[in-house]
Amino acid sequence: MYPFQVTYILALILFAVKGQHVTGCDVYPKDPYIEVGSNTEVFCKRCVPGKVYWTQDKERIDESLSNTINNYTHAVLSLTNFTQHSAVLECHSANIHQVLGGTIIKTYTKPSKISCMLHYDNQENEGLPQLFTCKWEHQHRTTNYTLFFSSPSDSWNKSISNVNTCTSPVDNIIMFENFTVTVRAKTDAWEAYSDPYVFDPFKILKIVRPKIKVSVESNNLKIEWDRSEAKSTGEIKCQDKYTETVGNKTPNVSDITLKSREDGLVSRKVEPCRNYKVSVRCALESAPWSEWSLEKTVLTKFNKSDVKLHLWRTVTRPDTNGIRKVHAMWTPIPATCEGTFIYKIQQIPYKQHTTGLNYTETLCSNSTCDVYVNEEEHRVDLTVFHNESLLAKDSVYVPAAAGSLPQVTEIQTSAAGGVVLVSWTAPVQPVRGYMIDWTLDGNQYYWNETTSTSTSLFDLLDKKQYNITVTPLFDDQTGRGSQADQICSRIGDPDNITASVRANHNSASVSWVTQSPEECSGAVIYYRVFYRTQEGPMHNVTVDSKKRDVFLKDLKPDTQYSIYIQATASTGASNSSQSFFKTKTSDPRLITVLSVCGSIIIVIVISLGLCCAIRCKKFREKPVPDPGLSSLAEWLLPDHPKGMCLFHPFSNPSESFCDRVYTEQMQKTPDSPSATGYYPESDEAEEYNVSTPSLTSKQQNEKPDEHVETHPCSSGEATELLSPGNQLLGPYRSQRSVETPDLGTGKQSKGVPVKQSETKGPMTVYVSLSMLKEGPVLETESNSNILEYIRPE
Repeated sequence: MYPFQVTYILALILFAVKGQHVTGCDVYPKDPYIEVGSNTEVFCKRCVPGKVYWTQDKERIDESLSNTINNYTHAVLSLTNFTQHSAVLECHSANIHQVLGGTIIKTYTKPSKISCMLHYDNQENEGLPQLFTCKWEHQHRTTNYTLFFSSPSDSWNKSISNVNTCTSPVDNIIMFENFTVTVRAKTDAWEAYSDPYVFDPFKILKIVRPKIKVSVESNNLKIEWDRSEAKSTGEIKCQDKYTETVGNKTPNVSDITLKSREDGLVSRKVEPCRNYKVSVRCALESAPWSEWSLEKTVLTKFNKSDVKLHLWRTVTRPDTNGIRKVHAMWTPIPATCEGTFIYKIQQIPYKQHTTGLNYTETLCSNSTCDVYVNEEEHRVDLTVFHNESLLAKDSVYVPAAAGSLPQVTEIQTSAAGGVVLVSWTAPVQPVRGYMIDWTLDGNQYYWNETTSTSTSLFDLLDKKQYNITVTPLFDDQTGRGSQADQICSRIGDPDNITASVRANHNSASVSWVTQSPEECSGAVIYYRVFYRTQEGPMHNVTVDSKKRDVFLKDLKPDTQYSIYIQATASTGASNSSQSFFKTKTSDPRLITVLSVCGSIIIVIVISLGLCCAIRCKKFREKPVPDPGLSSLAEWLLPDHPKGMCLFHPFSNPSESFCDRVYTEQMQKTPDSPSATGYYPESDEAEEYNVSTPSLTSKQQNEKPDEHVETHPCSSGEATELLSPGNQLLGPYRSQRSVETPDLGTGKQSKGVPVKQSETKGPMTVYVSLSMLKEGPVLETESNSNILEYIRPE
């Protein structure tokens, strides 16, 4: 038992290593074509132990819907009523879930719904038909077809390619024999035959078109035609068609049945003085219609007895003078009628001796005329003359502006399919009828008389708004007209939309505008924005009718999208034209932020650079003090007595001979007599301290070990040039305290030498005047020059 388990495990491992398709396993037949709705079987050769299962287009087939047979060598899948166009079938191992093999099943259909017809090549010739045409339905368009014709006395076939119709000439066809037609569809992979269709020649014969004659009798059209060779057959059906040549009117079509050997003859009542087009067609019973006969055009004659003016009027409200305009209208006599026609209108008041207007006859055009009346009731008369003789006369009542007159109530209107339905409630008084008039713009009127309390208005302009008025008619008078609410002949789709898109890298802002709404455009309920990539699915966003923009999110960067907007109303929907936009590669707002930040940083850097440059320039442009006006001083030690004067005040150069400036040439002369007070033997300069008179006894006793004599600050200065060590003389004046008469006050001060500190020697300091603007300062008594001395640590 163990060796068997080991062998089984090794087989599974080897199977998994080899991949999804195991060598030696396969499914057959390979890529078969089967007829739609047929049954088939697919075999899977078993090469691994265990059960197998099937998948169709990656979906596992339910075993209850299929018949799977497992034996030792093969697994068989039975498919019944297979109707898919194509499907991928795969056989899998149930133990290791690996594909053992697969095949693709494709389906085809056979030609169906074959219809054939015998007809004539020349419509003027009679006799046997010369052509035979068949059509059929088939879903494949790249297919070779062959039509097979078979009858007791003849058989033939005809081959065509890639079309589902075939026309072939026929010779010596026997009309009393039924024949059979079959169509074969063939490709490189499959071949299919249609079901055989049997035809009766007389039921598929398309006879030649009739030859007609048209004449006019009074106001009637007389139409005649010959039934040609169909005389020998039984009853045939025919249709006659006539319509006016002017305008786009619907033709009048009537059906006629002719008995055996009977020719066609009909009479149709028409309007006088109009041109009509007439044609006829016929067919055998259950056979196709023939072609329409050649059209005949005739002009109907003018008949005086058929003239009906059908006079009506509309009345405006009185103006400030009480005058009303009456717009009279009637059915005109066609201009195609021979002779001269004259129309005259006269308004006549019902009360005699009416003043205010001159009631004379008015010559009018052939269909309308305007006259003016006052607020009283009138009668308007229309008289028509033909070649100076009276042809017809009619009159209409115009009620007074004031007074109570009967009128209809509860007028209701509705529109459907371009036809407006109008209904109302009759007045209490008995009426002889109702006059309905309607207008589009108040200039052109249409009217119709009816005895019912409802009517339908036809031939209206599409998507236009009409005003409708209903007026009751009495024996010799009229009631007051009642106007219905404005109604559109048809509510159209919403107006056209123009969209614009502003795209970012992963979003887009879409906005749109609609054209100025027409009066009969449907009210938009909502808008829907459709967008998609070139190969992706269609997405949509819905917004209500009050919004005109939407923000699209989660778009792919650097991708082209197509977009259109659909406006939906209760009557339908309209779409904008399709447009395209492409999202950005990166967010332009980030670039804007970086640009702004970079600009700010650049401005800051430039500003700092300019500030530094200005400060450097100012520093470089600081005036170097004149050495003749500067002094050298010795730094005081931290233990120096407080309150002592830190420097000697400058002497006014103009008042002291010693305050002169020593130039470089003067320094080069060591034996110069001006260098008095210079001690070359001394290694260090002596330090002189000057005491101020304001020192307290505490300050004087801070360092009792040192013998220090303080003196008040004096303006006297030694004018000797200082030279540290054995260096050359410098141009700076010494701060040694010497007995120099005070030029300002005449007071004298004595300098007391103090022993130099052994730890720190004297240091010379170069001080500029601009450095004295900060820190503690002392002002000398002799001038306003300020010097600050800072002792280094």
